[in-house]
Amino acid sequence: METKKVAIVGYNRIPFARINTAYADKGNQQLLEAALNGLIQQYHLQGKLLGEVAGGAVIKHISESNLIRESVMNTPLDPATPACDLQQACDTGIEAAIYIGNKIALGQIDSGIACGVEAMSNIPFESSPRLRKALLKANKEKSALGKIKQLLSPRLKDWMPIPYKGQEPKTGLVMGGHTEITAKYYEISREEQDELALKSHQNMAKAYDEGFFDDMITPAFGLDKDNNLRRDTSLEKLSQLKPAFDKQHGTLTAGNSTPFTDGASAVLLASEEWAKANNLPVLAYITFSEVAGIEYVENRQNLLLAPVFAADRMLRKAGMNLEEFDFYEIHEAFAAQVLATLKIWENDDLAKKFGLDKALGKIDRGKLNVKGGSLAAAHPFAATGGRIIATMAKLLHEKGRGKGFISICAARGQGVTMIIEK
Repeated sequence: METKKVAIVGYNRIPFARINTAYADKGNQQLLEAALNGLIQQYHLQGKLLGEVAGGAVIKHISESNLIRESVMNTPLDPATPACDLQQACDTGIEAAIYIGNKIALGQIDSGIACGVEAMSNIPFESSPRLRKALLKANKEKSALGKIKQLLSPRLKDWMPIPYKGQEPKTGLVMGGHTEITAKYYEISREEQDELALKSHQNMAKAYDEGFFDDMITPAFGLDKDNNLRRDTSLEKLSQLKPAFDKQHGTLTAGNSTPFTDGASAVLLASEEWAKANNLPVLAYITFSEVAGIEYVENRQNLLLAPVFAADRMLRKAGMNLEEFDFYEIHEAFAAQVLATLKIWENDDLAKKFGLDKALGKIDRGKLNVKGGSLAAAHPFAATGGRIIATMAKLLHEKGRGKGFISICAARGQGVTMIIEK
């Protein structure tokens, strides 16, 4: 069976906002609808019946079990457009693109939207098991006295909400705690991390000034730019920040780590035939992708290093070398995680410890995250993949040709890599 080429034909996102700032009172659906409506307006998709819309949020309320379909129903798309929710932690947005892309390649659909959203300012709280049981029993009681009796049964502490901690269930460590171990194990210095963070902010500020994001971002709820961007940061300012996770001996800070963030993104994918019929240019093509997992419970330093395996497998299938790409977009969850991944890819001894035959190669740092990365834009978990795919597609489209390499790490020891070509 001959497969079809998967074209990237459009993109849009709303500005990303640090938690409890511009989108403090907005939920997942509101943010996602803003991103989708911006995409629909920009590419004249009003009334269009698309093959499918897929995406998700890492953290959802119980009422959001059909988040993507509900959001689509509140857009000008043909209401017959189907939609589904999927989730793979920080890989959610790029996994949605792989899902839609595979359906296009197989001829099952000819167009679709991959999207992701995160409203960290509005995340649900957990309740204690005792309170939950009491509330369920109270709901079943027929008399007011019976209901009151059940509601009085929990202890006072049981009524306290349990906030989101973001811990890995099997280790009890938050992602930053794991990455502190990564930094120490792979000997990633504080200076290296701060330098990478500074470059991310500088590159993004320059991209904004050059107008690179003008057609990529729809203003939303009074915000027209990513509000995590720090134009005035410097190595001196970054060096003065205190460690965020290991207070005594740590190197990870609020400056070289991504904060909790709100935001949404969407990418329009299609077959070449659909793009031509709808007068949309092919910006670039998704040609290869690979998903991988890694053991991180015993080897706690490796939580965010699954892209090491994904890249190796993908490059083998593509018959490419790591050095031959024009641009690299590596998700900056933490500066230390990026630097550790690069170190393993570049070092034969480290690569062999991961079971690779040899090092994958050295990346030209001048081609890495050239329009800024997650440390500058920030990181709404499920929305980051769409931002990165869009950035790569535009870079290649403006260049007129070339190859782009994408790598995104995720919680639970997972990672995705992708190749985009023009």
